[in-house]
Amino acid sequence: MTAEEQLSAWFTGRLPENWFAGSPKIVVDREEITVLGTLPPLSVVEGLPDAERAAAMDGYVERFREETRERRIDIAGEVERRFRRKVSWGVVVGDETVMFTTLSVPVMTRLRQPERQVLDTLVAAGVARSRSDALAWCVRLVGKHTDTWLADLRDALQHVDRIRAEGPGGLD
Repeated sequence: MTAEEQLSAWFTGRLPENWFAGSPKIVVDREEITVLGTLPPLSVVEGLPDAERAAAMDGYVERFREETRERRIDIAGEVERRFRRKVSWGVVVGDETVMFTTLSVPVMTRLRQPERQVLDTLVAAGVARSRSDALAWCVRLVGKHTDTWLADLRDALQHVDRIRAEGPGGLD
């Protein structure tokens, strides 16, 4: 069982059944576990004009966030002790994803002058406030335009993890 499968199973057993429509999506990296659940449909928005529907959905998300805050904090504490990673929370409502919390983790990199000039151009143009912000912008842009390729790569890595787990022990 991969780490994501183990965490997904743990969260399925731990989270209140009425929080989400179905099992939440669990995304794991070295520092963070993101729990992303789909809220059940809000029936009162049917037939409302777009502006009213958007306001009602915003209120729905805020209500869920406030009503679940203490339990989410307790669950996050359990996860942090058990799996040694921070927890971020978010919801999907309609076609929108709203994150409540996320980590911002520093990443050290070495760049040559042409690469630094790209970042400096983004800063000078006002696209980013700093080199760090410019680099994050570049990473988001690449991720946005290569979603399918990155998803295929992640699937392949999960397959490798499963094969490793089935192999002889002691190879860590």
